[in-house]
Amino acid sequence: MIGFLLKKNFFDAWDNFFRIALINIGLLASFAVPIFLPMLFTSIPFLGTGVLVIGLLWCSVYLSAAAKTLKNLSDYGGFVFADFLENLKTGWLTGLVFGGLVFLLYFLCAVVIPFYLGMKSVIALALAAFVFWAVMISVLSLQFFFAVRFRLETKFLKAIKKCFLIFFDNSLFCVFSFFHNIFLLVICLFPVFLFVPGPAGILLFLDEGLRLRLLKYDWLEENPEANRKKIPWDTLLVEDREKTGTRSIKNLIFPWKD
Repeated sequence: MIGFLLKKNFFDAWDNFFRIALINIGLLASFAVPIFLPMLFTSIPFLGTGVLVIGLLWCSVYLSAAAKTLKNLSDYGGFVFADFLENLKTGWLTGLVFGGLVFLLYFLCAVVIPFYLGMKSVIALALAAFVFWAVMISVLSLQFFFAVRFRLETKFLKAIKKCFLIFFDNSLFCVFSFFHNIFLLVICLFPVFLFVPGPAGILLFLDEGLRLRLLKYDWLEENPEANRKKIPWDTLLVEDREKTGTRSIKNLIFPWKD
């Protein structure tokens, strides 16, 4: 399943190179707000802090709209600029909720864990370790928050719950997805990969990963007595493999010649 996921993700990103690049350009411009604008208000700290917070929340809202828009690519479709604007209107609250979750995790890492470590006691050390692993599990789980929220169209608390259920039932897959996305972020340091895949490529990968993973649960619902450890992925992925197809290097670079 993972091999096919990587293949489909690559083909979808390649076929929509310019769409993904445009979303990443918009995201880079959005991140410029919390990074550079607060510098203009160094003499007014509270105003600089306000600009920073608003800028970060905007970035979160932008990511939400991008995730909802990229879902169309995962479903073998496309999108236009008007789709992104519409998703910006309907997905802003999801973005704010995600921003709140990120802030909570940051607070736990930057304040709570150092606080316990500073107490220099066995109990405090145990509490620090507990919070650390709670944060790690939350990060691995909530990486799918946008995908769960928009693909399953669930309420916020239910979406958060489903993220954790997905992690505990697919731990290795979530860990793989996390390191795969870290790799995509690292290669963004090279100019040739600055705009593709970038954050948009990560959002696309996460949605496609969830979409394919949900096929397992549809199958288990139809076969409740089946062995959960033996999922017939070859059967479940037949339709997607036909839609995705196979391509040669020549076809990837010069598709009009075939």
